[in-house]
Amino acid sequence: MITSAKSEWQPVDFVNSFKPAGEAILNHQDPVLGSNGGWHFLPTIPYIYGLLLWLGIPWEIAGRLVTVVADIVLIPLVGKLAGGSKASLRAFQYACNPVAILVASVHGQVEPVALVFGVAAFVVARGPGNPDRPGMTNDLVAMVRQSVSANGLVGALRHAVGSAGGVTRQALASRPDEKPVLRRALFAGLLMGLALCAKSWPIWLIPGMLLMLPTFRARVIAFVATGIAPVFFLVTLPIFAGTPLDQLPEVIRVIQDIRPIVGEWTYSAWLVGGEWTLDQGIATFGTRLIYITLVVVAFLWRRADPIDLTTAVLLAFMIVTPRMGAQYLLWFMPFLIARPTRFAWLAVIGASFWAGYGYIYMTQYRGAEWGSLHVIWAKASIVFIPILTMAMPWGRRVSKAYAEPEGTPSQASVPAPA
Repeated sequence: MITSAKSEWQPVDFVNSFKPAGEAILNHQDPVLGSNGGWHFLPTIPYIYGLLLWLGIPWEIAGRLVTVVADIVLIPLVGKLAGGSKASLRAFQYACNPVAILVASVHGQVEPVALVFGVAAFVVARGPGNPDRPGMTNDLVAMVRQSVSANGLVGALRHAVGSAGGVTRQALASRPDEKPVLRRALFAGLLMGLALCAKSWPIWLIPGMLLMLPTFRARVIAFVATGIAPVFFLVTLPIFAGTPLDQLPEVIRVIQDIRPIVGEWTYSAWLVGGEWTLDQGIATFGTRLIYITLVVVAFLWRRADPIDLTTAVLLAFMIVTPRMGAQYLLWFMPFLIARPTRFAWLAVIGASFWAGYGYIYMTQYRGAEWGSLHVIWAKASIVFIPILTMAMPWGRRVSKAYAEPEGTPSQASVPAPA
């Protein structure tokens, strides 16, 4: 962090987007509008930036202090996420992860902040006991077919939501000794909401977090609680950031806007020659491909441990996304390292070299020289399609927890390479 702060080179978004957002808070202005859309997330992180700037800490340190502290807190959380006898090993392996160090200390991107709350939500939702969890335990398709066959379509709907013994009422009914589970659900949802306050991509973590909880009622509570923090920080913008009420719709529009920047990752890099490009066609195709792919992945891993489901979802996203920043490679790291697959370390090492080349080597050049290196770097990312595909938890699409009868003593996690 210190060497990056002293460097003549500073990331473009770190200087032109993140810093103006913090300065806007310092001047009691909206961070989204005050940064000209450079910051297009909720104001939570800019509040911290503004506080550190108010304390007189230079931006080059203040902007990175947030992410470095979050990344340090992530180290024991990854151990907690792994559980079992290798928890300390997994925490150490994450601590040595070059991608995490580069994203937090060099780039100052806020991925570690989103992850620290997201991983904490998983840990809280799972609670004590065996670290292996079963994912979805009911075959919803079979249940629907059986109900429609027995009662007809209208009767099945009435049975599901209307009758006294309906499925929905049974699922939402209170159970003995459920308070500790519901308490965990509330806190897990609040933590996941804070992850969404840092960035929008942790939305892909929500299904895994919900499946960590054992009952439908707990999942509903966690889902509702997830929205509390984002709504709070949005509606209090006029109070804490001085956002005029008539400009709130514009702030929401900017936050929702996804810029169609492509050309830095896998197939989009080859389609546009390895240069940053605004291409709505490629971006739209890629977005649709993401949705289709993630639905398929969620179905295939529906009975997996929720951590494995989340790993599969995030790796699949990386494989098919048309737009990418090197910081995206940190998304899956805590989950993949907590429960490594056979080819996990190939993915981790490959991502570290690719990110390191971009952050350390390419930044020594400017102008045309940097542009020519960027083309090579972007096109080289095509090798990650097979690498990340192999790193997915193909052998763990059904959690070992399915095979354990109730009352089985806590066991070690699925054996994984060291």
